[in-house]
Amino acid sequence: MLKRIHHAAIICSDYVASKDFYVGKLGLRIIAENYRPARQSYKLDLALPDGSQIELFSFPDAPKRPSYPEAQGLRHLAFVVEDIAKAKQDLEAQGISMEEIRIDEYTDRRFVFFSDPDGLPLELYEA
Repeated sequence: MLKRIHHAAIICSDYVASKDFYVGKLGLRIIAENYRPARQSYKLDLALPDGSQIELFSFPDAPKRPSYPEAQGLRHLAFVVEDIAKAKQDLEAQGISMEEIRIDEYTDRRFVFFSDPDGLPLELYEA
């Protein structure tokens, strides 16, 4: 019945900073950008090359996401890359702090974690 993930929705605290991060630094393509005056909220639809999407929202006074210790719920968002070392180097060159590359003990694939401007955990996974 389920075929693939269509989109993930993210609520940010600083719309301008998050838009720059996801578009300017991660290179996602803008599909649509709308301001919803009744909700005082932006909704930015972003595309990845495979057709999957991220919806970036801003809401006034949204509570912070509990992270450490990790809370129940979505743990992180992972993106597939072909060359993890190059992707890590490219992001670090843009001022993004990255953890060290690790190896998944079950798949032997390399992965690395980093965070968006609100501390949302993101992962690069080498395929």
